[in-house]
Amino acid sequence: MALSSMTGFARSHGGSGAHAFEWELKSVNAKGFDFRLRLPPGFDEIEQVLRKRAAERLIRGTVYANLTVTRSGPTGDVRVNEDVLTAMLRIATDLAKRTGAAPPTVDGLLALKGVIEIVEPEASEAESEAARAAVVAAFDTALSSLVEMRKNEGATLGAVLGQRLDEIEAMARQADAAPGRRPEAVRARLAEQIQVLIETSERFDADRLSQEAVMIAARADIREELDRIASHVAQAREMLAKGGAVGRRLDFLAQEFNREVNTTCSKSNDIELTRIGLAMKNVVEQFREQVQNLE
Repeated sequence: MALSSMTGFARSHGGSGAHAFEWELKSVNAKGFDFRLRLPPGFDEIEQVLRKRAAERLIRGTVYANLTVTRSGPTGDVRVNEDVLTAMLRIATDLAKRTGAAPPTVDGLLALKGVIEIVEPEASEAESEAARAAVVAAFDTALSSLVEMRKNEGATLGAVLGQRLDEIEAMARQADAAPGRRPEAVRARLAEQIQVLIETSERFDADRLSQEAVMIAARADIREELDRIASHVAQAREMLAKGGAVGRRLDFLAQEFNREVNTTCSKSNDIELTRIGLAMKNVVEQFREQVQNLE
């Protein structure tokens, strides 16, 4: 399966009878799947169908779907709401008498909300059904375009993430081969720390010295962290190759990367190892940021 990004944009147009319509779909990053749909009056019946089709093809991301419909053909009838006009006229005349204001004018009354009504010509049930079917078909077209765009961006993200993994792996090899990890370097640092311990202790305790030496040696060894980093790199490459909705799992793996690199930096008492660890931490952060865009 291909990787997919959570960001994308698509449009589609269509028409049926007197109806012309346009779909606009936009998706952005999100922890889960959220489908936000806006339909004009008269198309509420197809909402559940649209939600189901979107959920079948998208797993993560906030998707905004907006339908715009225009109607051509005969214009609607203009009618005067007699009841509203009578009530407004009575109120306006009464106020004019009480305040001495000018009596209401025709254009003023007609400008009041509710006095003028525009009644659109009613479409037959067959015409409405055909329009709804055409709208659903256009939605499928826009949805396919959105899915395709997300896959194209996913392929680009996959290549970028692969490069970051290569960099992490190369830095882990540099850390493994760093002069500060050589046995003689570790022994030298250990001897120096033991000497400081002896000089600062009032009473020499062989058992305490042995324990401290073991702890110092353990803290200086980053073999376990390097092995875990190598394992995480292998797992990440396997997920990228498999594809599909792997964004959440890769995000968890990025957190594990970060934990191991932090431990490596905290254990390091060598300038070169610290430099490599900090550089690796920067690449891991870049990896994590890109992973946030994956479905």
